[in-house]
Formats: sequence, C-alpha cells, structure tokens
Amino acid sequence: MAYRSVGQNPWWIPPFLGGVPDVERRLINLLGLVSLACLFEAYDNSLLTSALKFIAADLQIGESHLGRYLALIRLGSLPAFVLVPFADQIGRRRVFLASVVGFSLLTCLTAFTQTAWQFVAVQMLSRTFMMASGAVAFVIVTEEYPAEYRGWAIGMLGALASFGHGLGAALFAAIELLPFGWRSLYALGLIPLLALPSLRRNVKETDRFTRHQKHAGITAGGLSGWSKPVISLARTYPARALGIALVGLLFSIGEASVFQFTGYFTQTVHGWTPGEYSLMFIGGGAVGIIGNVAAGRLGDRIGRRIIGCVFLAFFPVFAILFYNGPGWSLPIAWAAFVFCNTAGGVIVRALSTELFPTSHRGTAAAWLSVVQTLGWAGGLAIVGAGTDRAGDIAAMTSRISLVVGVSAFLLLLMPETNRQELEAISGDEDAEEETPARERAAG
Repeated sequence: MAYRSVGQNPWWIPPFLGGVPDVERRLINLLGLVSLACLFEAYDNSLLTSALKFIAADLQIGESHLGRYLALIRLGSLPAFVLVPFADQIGRRRVFLASVVGFSLLTCLTAFTQTAWQFVAVQMLSRTFMMASGAVAFVIVTEEYPAEYRGWAIGMLGALASFGHGLGAALFAAIELLPFGWRSLYALGLIPLLALPSLRRNVKETDRFTRHQKHAGITAGGLSGWSKPVISLARTYPARALGIALVGLLFSIGEASVFQFTGYFTQTVHGWTPGEYSLMFIGGGAVGIIGNVAAGRLGDRIGRRIIGCVFLAFFPVFAILFYNGPGWSLPIAWAAFVFCNTAGGVIVRALSTELFPTSHRGTAAAWLSVVQTLGWAGGLAIVGAGTDRAGDIAAMTSRISLVVGVSAFLLLLMPETNRQELEAISGDEDAEEETPARERAAG
C-alpha cells in the first residue's frame, strides 16, 4: 500500500511539508524510524545553542573561552570517521543501532556533569555517536528509496530531524521553571533508548548492502576493518572525495559560526528573554524546516548543483543581516538563513552519499562528517580567537559566513545526480545488474 496524497500522510509528517510520493509503506515507515535518531541529534545540538548562556554561567565559563570550548566539543565528531566506515563492513543497521544507544546515554549523562571540562568531555563523546547515527541514517534512506524520489526522502529526513531544534527551543522557554534548569533538558536525551526495541524490529539492513555483501563476499574485518574502505575511497574516487570535502568544509565553517551564537547574541546584545528567543526559533525555524523538502523536491526536478548553489549563496546575506541589522529584522533574517542552510545542507548530504558506490557509501558519509567537524571546530575557534571585547562575536560571525558563498560555487563543479540510479552515478556496473526492476522503473 502506498501513500498518495497530503490527506494520507502519516501523523508524523505535517501537511505543510507536502504530501508523500507513491512509494511502499515500508519506506515511509523506515523514514520515520531513522528520523527519530536524527531528531534527537538536532535536539542535543539545539541545547548547546539556546542554553549556552545558562550552561556558561553554571559551569563558570567566560565569554572569551566559549569559542574554544565549543570548538573542542565539535571535534568530538572526529572519531565517527572510525565508526561509520564499519557500516561498509558489517552493515548499516548494526552501526546505526549502536550509535543511537551511544548518543542517547551520553546526552543524558551530560546532565550530571559538574565542571566545564566534564561537560566538554561528555559532549565530545556524544558527538561521536550523534554524527555516526546521522550519517548512517542518510545512507540508509539514500539506498532504499528509488531514484525518482530519493531527493524528497533525503530532504524529508532533514526536515523531520529539524523538529529536534524546535523541540529543544520549546523546552528551553521553560528553562527557568525546570527543577534543574539546563540539566533537565539534557536528561531527556534518554528517550531514543526507549525506542530501541522498535528500531531493532523495524530497521532492516538495506537491500543494496545485502546484495553487495553477497556479491563481494565481505565479512566483518575486526577493529581494523574500517581502514579498508577508507583507503579504497581515497584511491578510487580522489576527485569526488576532495570536491565534496571542500564544499562541506567551507559550508560548515560558516554554518557553525553563525548558528552557535544566535541564542547568546539575542539574549546578551538585544536583551531577549528565553521565551522571546524560543518564539523566534520556533516560528522562523518552521519556515526554515521547509527548506529541506523544498531543496529535495527541486533537486529531483531541476538538479542538485544549481539548487544547492542558489541557497548557499544567499546564506551569508541573511546571516550578516541577523548580526548587524535592527532588532525587528532578527526573526526575518533568522527564518531566511535557516531556510538557506537547511536547503543547502540537504544537497551536500545527498551528494556525499549519491556520488559513491555501495562499497564506499558509508565511508563517504563519514568523510563528509570529518571535514564538517573540522569546519565547525575551525569556525568556532576563529570566532574565539577574534573575540576579545563585547560585540566582537557579531563582527566575526558575519565575516566568517562569507565562506559559505565560496562553497556555493564549488558545488557547481560536482557531478549531477538527480533522477539517476545510484549504480549509474558511481559506475558500479556489477551492482547495477542486480538493481531491482522496480527501482530501475522508478528512475
């Protein structure tokens, strides 16, 4: 049975995101399940943005040290480059489930940290598993959906994940009423662990990986197994790996710098209350969420590269307006640059998985995660290095946002992937022979 109209959307896809395409029910259910993990990844990230002022005050972190501490936390995603490539050895499902358990426990543990360094250490570990679960979730959706609707599915996954930011912002509005303040918000990170039985039952190994595993005769390679696909990726697809790395690196440098300080900036410079910030975050963020699906649908129809370039090029324009414009422009600029960010991010994510064959797809997703991590940490470190006086954050984030415009034009140099079967994009002829007839027909 397939969903065919907005009226038949499952309850967890709101009508304003549009209707679902004519695909199997199991694919829609799969999308909902993996989205849960991505939603709580976004939830955790949102807390570090919205509650930063309260965390810094409680743990006695001065403004001049914020950028450095936040950069270290972002670097916690780097070990995901060791974890995610195992998805090309032992399967997507196992790595995904293990990662969900890891980040759920560590997010909850964050609530019990007592010093700045404890907070940084636990959050670094949490980032490892969050990055891994998110990367593998996109691989699973990319491999399971037919070419005709692959962009929509990737965009919808990003949109549903974005609700985690809204959830975090909504709960943050009550932070001064909660018994343990920001700690109560992190304790809720245990929720994905409660959903583990359902995830184990319903998230199956992808058909593409199962066929590849049988064809290649691969088995789990032990703890050293991660290095094989990494080395093979560098040797077989150096130009594509370098291209997606440059785009992802520049995009993440500007993205992290702009987003990380929105809560701190509005509350310290404009004197907003937590409730006012949450209202802007949720209202403008709802508009921004649509960027995921818009980019996915437009990418399927027009092409990934041109759509990604347009949205990334406008990102710094609205970011600069946010940090330098009048107070009344904050919600408008916020909604606009969130829209551009989510739309551009979906395209980058899509290309990072579509451009590579099944044997390297998990590793490619991990590769993007590594360069994004370095970009996020690098951008925040630059902000920290250039922040000595009050007001410096606005100036630094505005300048750094300009590098996103460079990534927009680099995106045009990447191969086009829309409406093509994954095997045709990567030139994986052996896998193409085994592609199910329903997928070839859908493409």
